[in-house]
Amino acid sequence: MKLFKSWLSFWVRFFFAAQMAWQGVTINPLRSGLTVLGVAIGVASVVSLMGIGEGARLAVIKQFESLGSNVIVIKAHDASAEFAPEEAEELVERVSGLKYASPVVNTNAVMRWRRARGQVEIIGVSADFPELRDHKLIAGRFFTKWHVEQRSPVAVLGYNIGAGLLGGRSPVGQTLTLNGQTYRIVGVLEKKGSGQAENIDDKIVIPYTTALKIAGKRTVDELWVKAESAKAADLAIAQLGRIYRRKLGLDVTAPKAVTGGGQQAPGVGAEYPEEPQPSPQPEEQPSLDLGKDIITITNLNTLVEEADKANRVMTLLLGGIAAVSLLVGGLGIMNIMLVAVTERTGEIGVRRALGAKKFDLLLQFLLEAFYLSGIGAAAGTAFGIWGVDIFNRYGFNAVISADAIKVAVFVALSCGLLFGVYPAWTASSVPPVEALRR
Repeated sequence: MKLFKSWLSFWVRFFFAAQMAWQGVTINPLRSGLTVLGVAIGVASVVSLMGIGEGARLAVIKQFESLGSNVIVIKAHDASAEFAPEEAEELVERVSGLKYASPVVNTNAVMRWRRARGQVEIIGVSADFPELRDHKLIAGRFFTKWHVEQRSPVAVLGYNIGAGLLGGRSPVGQTLTLNGQTYRIVGVLEKKGSGQAENIDDKIVIPYTTALKIAGKRTVDELWVKAESAKAADLAIAQLGRIYRRKLGLDVTAPKAVTGGGQQAPGVGAEYPEEPQPSPQPEEQPSLDLGKDIITITNLNTLVEEADKANRVMTLLLGGIAAVSLLVGGLGIMNIMLVAVTERTGEIGVRRALGAKKFDLLLQFLLEAFYLSGIGAAAGTAFGIWGVDIFNRYGFNAVISADAIKVAVFVALSCGLLFGVYPAWTASSVPPVEALRR
């Protein structure tokens, strides 16, 4: 019973303190409004800027992921080191953990469709392309290994090209010409989106054997391979590094990481760290320019992780810069509360004379600070969400981050209470006689 009475007494005092605190906020609406505005600007800045940073991070990750998971890109940067197309299949047999492989030919051709004519980007690949790049078809089917071996004039269209030929109707079964040769359309790829998967939506995919004929080449400068898992991709990087170092006649020590400013053996660059292997006997050096990476082996999984880390740092920096305005808003609350204590010294004296305790006054002024910061946080969150929407309308990749909202609101409320403690303590410490005298 005694505990119940004490709790009842506390809540009654809290209720009246909350009422008086609200009256203290509303009695000077202009001053309170400006204080709330300072907090709101801080919260809105944090929410919107962190939303931009998070949106950029997700956009970069999406762009890398659109290239497929567990994909390794092997690229030759010197014509003397280009690959025979047959090497792709050989790698699947030689390197454990690899499932699919494809030589890649990037070229251009003049496309003619009925009376329309224009330049188009061509990508030549093997029949494993859909599985390798995790890219489905929305119409028709992909060409087969038989088409590749027979150099068949067949084409699979990127989404934008396929949708534009017949106004949205499926063009499968129709024909078009590339550099004067007639190609039969056998499929249309699923939409990836603007800027995704190296703009595959605006390209035409044909067998690499046919693409080599268009490009007038016998070798390719790029190979794509896909591992069974992320762990298998990590192990494959080491094996691929050794294979191509031997091919170039370089030291067969496994390639070092490109990142982190560490030393890297000349010739072969690998964008994945690997444990050093024992150094073998030196071999004959190739007649190539060793001042640059002749072949790079890139694990796209690693690029996704590195891009994610870099963008997270950028997001935190943006949030930190915006959080300064929250600090300014908190100082504004402290300033206004100190002014309120000075102006209401007589009120404080009357309350103390009528039996109010220090706790009652402390609670009242803390609640005033909480009201100001709480209203500012709510208004700032609304403005921040509105700001994210505006950024999206103007082409920025911004998202509403729940974490950013939580952090901004928590910091705003914490600043309000923290900077309200000193004014509240000052108000509760005024002696009743001195307060009445003022």
